Amino acid sequence: MRTFIILLLILVSYLTQAQELNCQVQVVSQQIQGTNKLVFETLQKSLYEFMNNTKWTKHIFSNDERIDCNIMINLTEFDGTSKFAGTIQVQTRRPVYSTNYFSTLLNYKGNAGEFQFEYYEGEALEFNETTHTSNLVSVMSYWAYIAIGLDYDAFSMQGGTQFFTKAQTIVSNAQSAREPGWKPYENDKNKYWIVEYLLDDVYSPIRRCSYRFHRLGLDAMTERIDGGRAEIAESLRLLQKAHRNKPSSPLMNMFLTAKSDEIVKIFSESFASEKAKVFNIMVEIDPANISKYETLKK
Repeated sequence: MRTFIILLLILVSYLTQAQELNCQVQVVSQQIQGTNKLVFETLQKSLYEFMNNTKWTKHIFSNDERIDCNIMINLTEFDGTSKFAGTIQVQTRRPVYSTNYFSTLLNYKGNAGEFQFEYYEGEALEFNETTHTSNLVSVMSYWAYIAIGLDYDAFSMQGGTQFFTKAQTIVSNAQSAREPGWKPYENDKNKYWIVEYLLDDVYSPIRRCSYRFHRLGLDAMTERIDGGRAEIAESLRLLQKAHRNKPSSPLMNMFLTAKSDEIVKIFSESFASEKAKVFNIMVEIDPANISKYETLKK
């Protein structure tokens, strides 16, 4: 009987373990006319299973620890057989301690037509860490590791480094790929540069800000609102430091795209001197959105 109970507990433990991602995938194909829509449904299902069933790390996750992310692929071209092109949008979020609130970590939208890949209906998608075999698999795997890395950064100081390094390996393996998005000379905002910036010490203040903003700030606000908010205000000084070192970096823009509205919301109920401090920081590092931060002066 004791052996049976132990085996039952092991089985329950195994069943409650989950993969790292809770990833919703949407494939949009409205711009493509006159073709069999079943291939798009199959693609969406294959990508959903690939993202959620692949074991991306050696760590054990419970169901409620899985990392929430949403990926939308908007297809604009299809040759009717296997070649696709379009854009990809990736959003990830993180829960805030003892609340039902989720804080956005990433809201990325790629350039039009940059996401190009081949996919045959029913094709098995498998990730290989050592080689680039499919642009579709490499792109999805890259964003899986970026999502995991950003989540780890938000829970521990620069905790995502090992996952960003894996994303960088995917980039290295894809340097001979004919599809765009991997090479340094294409533009300074593609997959190559995003992970380069994430691993560059010059931009480490942005990653350190993420930890202080989320773990020491948002997570603390359920018990001490003023203290947690003050920590977030101080974390923004790290963004200011990064901006002064490298103004208008793509990594800064990526952070602000995800967080600017939330920053305004957090400090809208703050006291005047703290609002003024945050306002001065934000208009310096994000002058294009000065009208957004004007509400902090009220």
